[in-house]
Amino acid sequence: MNPSEQITQKIASLTDWRGPLLARLREIALSDPEMVEEWKWNVPVWSRGGMVCSVGAFKDHLKFNFFQGAALTDPDGLFNAGLDAKATRAIDFREGDSIDEAKLKRLVNAAVAHNLSKK
Repeated sequence: MNPSEQITQKIASLTDWRGPLLARLREIALSDPEMVEEWKWNVPVWSRGGMVCSVGAFKDHLKFNFFQGAALTDPDGLFNAGLDAKATRAIDFREGDSIDEAKLKRLVNAAVAHNLSKK
């Protein structure tokens, strides 16, 4: 099974609110047409110029992790988890949370730009 199929299967296995939200986060990550889907550590990972972001599914939340999040500016204040980590930053989503797709896409684009600037 390829990574895209594994991610689709993971979404289908989450029969509560987490499945549809993971599908939306996947669409946001894939808004960059050159983003590559991967399956690492049993979670979906999106890469371009290096690992950009991943989503972990937990019992009561989804964690949208940005591998180089500490290097990014976050003018919209989206990061709400891992704020003291050396490299990563994350956004924890819980049932009922709304998401601003435009702001998340800007953050994904900034993460890609950061990765590409290191090449």
